[in-house]
Amino acid sequence: MGVRLMVVDDHRLLAEALASALKLRGHRVLAAAAPTSGAAELVVSRAPEVCLFGTASPAAPGVFDPITRIGQERPQVAVVVLGPVPSPRGIAAAFAAGAAGYVRHDERIEGVERAMLKARAGESAIAPQLLRGAFAELLNPVAQPDDEGRRLLRMLTPREAEVLVRVAEGEGTRLIAAGMDIAPSTARTHVQRVLMKLGVGSRLEAAALAARTGLLERAAANGGAPQGPYAPEGARGTHQGDTPGGTRQGPYVPGQRG
Repeated sequence: MGVRLMVVDDHRLLAEALASALKLRGHRVLAAAAPTSGAAELVVSRAPEVCLFGTASPAAPGVFDPITRIGQERPQVAVVVLGPVPSPRGIAAAFAAGAAGYVRHDERIEGVERAMLKARAGESAIAPQLLRGAFAELLNPVAQPDDEGRRLLRMLTPREAEVLVRVAEGEGTRLIAAGMDIAPSTARTHVQRVLMKLGVGSRLEAAALAARTGLLERAAANGGAPQGPYAPEGARGTHQGDTPGGTRQGPYVPGQRG
């Protein structure tokens, strides 16, 4: 039997994509919305069985306040958090706020579905390996834990970082090629290299991973999406080198053009 659910995420594109995938699997999606700060109002008014709550910053102060309110006003609703590779603080904060589960953002749709069903049945929905990893970090903390978004960004060349930002904006191969002043075949090769390095199988998965780990913001801040044709820093109007020039104006928002 399908689950009556809501999907909320600070990135609307991701919320709508996940909602569409779950609809195809026979679930009834009451709403797909952003941002998560408005989750409590939606849940209180719609009363789903499960709320999928996507966040890129599970350790940020107050991020799970909507879950606390949901627990107070709709205690029968099970909330499952979709987050990045979490710190122990992030997992602890989610469950302390009243979440019924925590699922990694890069989990397959079958894993998300299993977590939903377990949460609806009143069970805790979290993979044992996540708990083991969290407890291991608590028992053996590192002095300066690596940042996932920074780690992923180091795997990409500057041009691949630009391609990733454009992919997350929904640009197809030809649009990427035109925007970077490269051949479509070259753009296609860059996209495939990005997917391979991030360990994902589709552009949507790449966008989801990058958004939830903060990689998109880092890539954009490093000049990942220059305005107009590609050009190296200090040489706008030329088309050589592999270091993007120029930066986006303002913070990156998936689905919007700068």
